[in-house]
Amino acid sequence: MGQGCQGRRCKGGLNVTLAVDPVADTLARFVAGLAPDSIPEQVSLRARHLMLDAIGCGLAARRESFAVRFQDSLRALAGGVQGTSGVLGFAERMTLRDATTLNGMLMHGLDYDDTHMAGVVHLTVSVLPAVLSLAAQRGANGKAMLTAYIAAVEAGARIASAVKGGFHRQGFHPTGLVGTFASALAAGRLMGLDAGQLIHAQGAALSMASGSLQFIEDGAWTKRVHAGWAAQSGLAAASFAAHGVIAPQAPYTGRYGLYRSHLSEVDAAQIHLDSATAGLDADGQASVWELMQMAVKPFAMCHFVHAATDAAIALHRRGVDIRAIESVEVLVPQAAVELVCEPSDRKRRPQNEYDAKFSLPYAVSSGLIRGRLGLKELLPEAYLDVTAQALMDRVTYRVDPNSTFPRHYSGEVRIILRSGNELVHREAVNRGHPERPVTNEQVQAKFMENACLHFSETHATAVREQVLALDALPSVATLETLLAQEPLQ
Repeated sequence: MGQGCQGRRCKGGLNVTLAVDPVADTLARFVAGLAPDSIPEQVSLRARHLMLDAIGCGLAARRESFAVRFQDSLRALAGGVQGTSGVLGFAERMTLRDATTLNGMLMHGLDYDDTHMAGVVHLTVSVLPAVLSLAAQRGANGKAMLTAYIAAVEAGARIASAVKGGFHRQGFHPTGLVGTFASALAAGRLMGLDAGQLIHAQGAALSMASGSLQFIEDGAWTKRVHAGWAAQSGLAAASFAAHGVIAPQAPYTGRYGLYRSHLSEVDAAQIHLDSATAGLDADGQASVWELMQMAVKPFAMCHFVHAATDAAIALHRRGVDIRAIESVEVLVPQAAVELVCEPSDRKRRPQNEYDAKFSLPYAVSSGLIRGRLGLKELLPEAYLDVTAQALMDRVTYRVDPNSTFPRHYSGEVRIILRSGNELVHREAVNRGHPERPVTNEQVQAKFMENACLHFSETHATAVREQVLALDALPSVATLETLLAQEPLQ
């Protein structure tokens, strides 16, 4: 623990009364003290691939109607002011905060971005937009950007992991909440803030962190902006700290800190604060790298449906006759129920892409019928298909008694045929999990598939090479320029 603990144990619940939050103190000292040369090469390499994956997801989202509508909205608010910061796939430059917001929205817009397993949080899509735009503006090199990204991901993963899904249970989206703190730390690192200033940055982030799960009920677009809003809020929080704005010193453990104000009394009482800083030293050293626990998505869907989708695809490959299916039961972790299973009537009749992304019945039905669940299966003709709807009516769920959540997001599909026979397939470890990873080579293939929806193969390859060589890039501005372009023929 950092000096904020003052020799006292900080375990169990939130019964800690200190002038300086022990979590904020340790995270600030770690982020300020992390030396680029102390980062293991495998961590650095994986970080660059996670960045590449998020950029590819953002370029794939550029062609969607929501991308233009969000850009139009931000442009209108700017009142005609032309900025200098680049946006993925757009030639038009925007102000720093608007570009950061839009980049985060694009990277998160298709729900195809990475997830930290224990924290149930998407960190790259908030931290990367913040460091990309800020580093380009300030003329920073790639190594500085990469170090800030890694430091912030390590901090954000721990902030989220301490609650064990508690934010979701209160209706908050951790990507919006935790992403703000992580982005503030990342931006503060690039701004050269010291540990004391980084505590103020985290304190300021507390007043701006937000993100509601209400979008789940009607498939609203607001979730898409959570990552970008967190990124631009983090920039503001770091700038406040850089200019001497006084902020709360106990943003996590205070009377109205994050862990009290955004959790139920039960969840708040069960927090072990050691988890929020585990494996980190106040001098910038880490004995555990949580970045290696980030899961790359094989499907552009809520992570809770991935294992069940793969199970359904496996049964499809065994030659299941859809017409012979009497019923389908899916076993899922308890945490998945409110997000992808209920209300059941709504989940069985997705009316838009976002409904489909958070529908367990649709994910399983698509897997059983088509043996796939790609971007084409998220078009209206796919989720409104009468065959798919008929099968969704036969899909039910049950909480998996053998679930190992949050370590794994397991899924099991049980089919009862009209003959009475039963077919079962279980995915105990979801594909993409660190124990069953999407390899760096597979990340590159996913990037090229996504990026080539917008750029030519030649241009996409140039982006890939610059991102993978980020640690040696003299100026991030060259990468931003390469990204901020309309489709190339």
